[in-house]
Amino acid sequence: MQKTIAIIPARYASTRFPGKPLVEIKGKSMIMRVYEQALKASMLKDVYVATDDHRIYEHVARQGGKAIMTAVYHTSGTERCLEAFYLLQKEKILSDDEIIINIQGDEPFIHPDQIDSLIQLFARPEVNIASLMKSITDEAEINNPGCVKVVAGVHKQALYFSRSPVPFIRNAEENQNPPENYFKHIGMYAYRSKVLEEICKLKPAPLEITEKLEQLRWLENGYTIHMETTEHESIAIDSPADLLKVTNIA
Repeated sequence: MQKTIAIIPARYASTRFPGKPLVEIKGKSMIMRVYEQALKASMLKDVYVATDDHRIYEHVARQGGKAIMTAVYHTSGTERCLEAFYLLQKEKILSDDEIIINIQGDEPFIHPDQIDSLIQLFARPEVNIASLMKSITDEAEINNPGCVKVVAGVHKQALYFSRSPVPFIRNAEENQNPPENYFKHIGMYAYRSKVLEEICKLKPAPLEITEKLEQLRWLENGYTIHMETTEHESIAIDSPADLLKVTNIA
């Protein structure tokens, strides 16, 4: 299996949680927790933090990690990953044809097996974009717009992503337990580098604008997102309140 690299986009500015990558969780910064978890994936060639802030860059470097300075104008982590890829190409570290894993910088408990499971999908030449989904067991998540749901076909290709409860259960009153076909989206992506270049050139699309979900832009433009099922829970830290909830996990 071809080895690949992970890029962790990290910016300092955040409306709800400024400086989030540098916040400490029991003595270790969030960004370094993500970085060190990614390093444990057996199929990764290397891991880089891509940031637009010198504080994050210098912090990662002091901890012995690898960081790349990128522009401030990117509107998504996907765009930041592409610039980091170009910079690594320029330094002759990467070739034109690579697999890039985009790991969220606010999920300090990401599991290495999740990364490896995504990489394994690329043994199939038809896989160009891949992501993860997990069966929902907490009914509260179904109606929570902060929990993105995904509907996939029998071949595990994403059909739609939504903040609403999808699929709609017509006879919900007859089914008091969460049905087995509700899945939450785990926001880690893997792309072939050529496809990463293509999707970054796409303009925002109607469904994406409506749901505020970037991946819908790719689906609307005919790209296929292959989904892999994971049993590992995803814990994203979007606010200081989220941080308080996870202090006992670290």
